[in-house]
Amino acid sequence: MLNNISALLEKTNNIKRSSYVWNAINAMLSACQCPVIMMVIMRTNGVKDAGVFSIAFAVASLMLYVGLYGLRRYQASDVLGKYTFRQYHAMRWISCGVMIMASGAYCIYGMVFNDYSWTKFLVVFVVCMLKLIQAYSDVVHGRMQQQGRLDVATKCSSVRYVAEVLSYCAMLALTHDLLLSSVVCLAVSIGVLALTTMNAGRRYCDYKPEFIGSKVKFLSLEGFPLFLSLFLNMYISNAPKYAIDAYLTDEIQAIYTIIFMPAFMVGLLANFIFNPILTSYAQLWQSREYKKIKKMCRLIRRQCLAVLGITVLGLAVAYTIGIPLLSIIFGTDLGDYREELCLVMLGGGMLAYSTFFSTVVTIIRRQAAMSLCYAAAAVLSKVMAGILVVRYDIVGAVALYGIVMTMLSIMLGGLMIYGIVKDLKAVKSIDCNA
Repeated sequence: MLNNISALLEKTNNIKRSSYVWNAINAMLSACQCPVIMMVIMRTNGVKDAGVFSIAFAVASLMLYVGLYGLRRYQASDVLGKYTFRQYHAMRWISCGVMIMASGAYCIYGMVFNDYSWTKFLVVFVVCMLKLIQAYSDVVHGRMQQQGRLDVATKCSSVRYVAEVLSYCAMLALTHDLLLSSVVCLAVSIGVLALTTMNAGRRYCDYKPEFIGSKVKFLSLEGFPLFLSLFLNMYISNAPKYAIDAYLTDEIQAIYTIIFMPAFMVGLLANFIFNPILTSYAQLWQSREYKKIKKMCRLIRRQCLAVLGITVLGLAVAYTIGIPLLSIIFGTDLGDYREELCLVMLGGGMLAYSTFFSTVVTIIRRQAAMSLCYAAAAVLSKVMAGILVVRYDIVGAVALYGIVMTMLSIMLGGLMIYGIVKDLKAVKSIDCNA
């Protein structure tokens, strides 16, 4: 049976086309996971439990980046094989262990300072463990992508996303118990991980981790700027939610999450445009040839235009049918929040740009400078969060998101342009001298 499942996951007539299609499907399923579960919670358990799940998912998404340690893009673009999979695997075991401890620490913090009940404490922790499954599977998927089989990786993720959503929603409908539904969903996710990712990964991976001190040390040092940048990026994206959790109510948390979802989906859906060509970007850059790097620059301009198109389309939908559609889907009146939804959509476009720019900055290996951009944005977010959210409630949360994401995009875009132009001049100089 395991061999049949593996063969089915690898079956394709065109690997490149399959990678694009399944990466798009995977991005859409990932984007829809939280909205679908939130929709069911709103209708089965009410707005308060929806707010609890919302902050649980936000915290889990932050903890996910502790587990990932920012190494997926580095691993996928490691076309020269600087580190082996066994070394990446060892690093992932370490980062996932830290993720478990960090998740527990955050839940204790929530209980002490934010008055979490035991139920909320446990829901947040279990949802964090659900993201732990994603963090671990990612290192295997990175190896698949490195070997040219992004299609297999995204098929595995897609199956797991569907299984998680179906199991969570089914248990909610049957029991109306948020904690029990979370636990069952976690068990289902572990089972699907074993049948898909771990099973199919046998052809690409030697699962025995290699804890060589020097290699793990250097990998952790090279990955730290990426981890810090991505961790801070997620913190910045969810800073309004953390501020709402600290100062306002679970009900307001649910409303903000609903109007934030379309913007978050813009950012996630934009990923499928450039994620499949991450390795090809790296190959063009590693060539150190002027013409190939210029080709990469043309591709970057195309991706920027594509993200702009997605943002404009999302904004048009949000202004016209966004509020009525969200009100119907989630069964609550959102008629007073059209302006907030449009502002959040603009912030979602900035999120897509910042994610893309950070990807390119990673490829050109300027992670240290990138981490400074994220640190500056995180400080700004922390300073402004309490002031705006306490004074202006949900309007302040929306304004905080838009302002910080715009500033982050400008900083990362400037860093990307500076790095490419500087290296282009150096490569051109070498070509001329040759």
